[in-house]
Amino acid sequence: MAFVITSPCIGTKDASCVEACPVDAIHDAGETYLIDPDTCIDCGACEGVCPVSAIFQEDFVPDNEKEWIAKNRDFYK
Repeated sequence: MAFVITSPCIGTKDASCVEACPVDAIHDAGETYLIDPDTCIDCGACEGVCPVSAIFQEDFVPDNEKEWIAKNRDFYK
């Protein structure tokens, strides 16, 4: 299970999560950052530093943000 960046990142795009990630799993995807689910080690370091609470464990992504699970995965295909 990976972490997922959701829509609150749009417009804010604070790089704190990028700096906190110990495995370089978070990359610039234009209007937001996205997490590579195959690289993510589920450490949660990114979640705690996000200033807009845009990062969730995949199983806990809010229902209205579920589309972001696929957006994170698809970006890395």
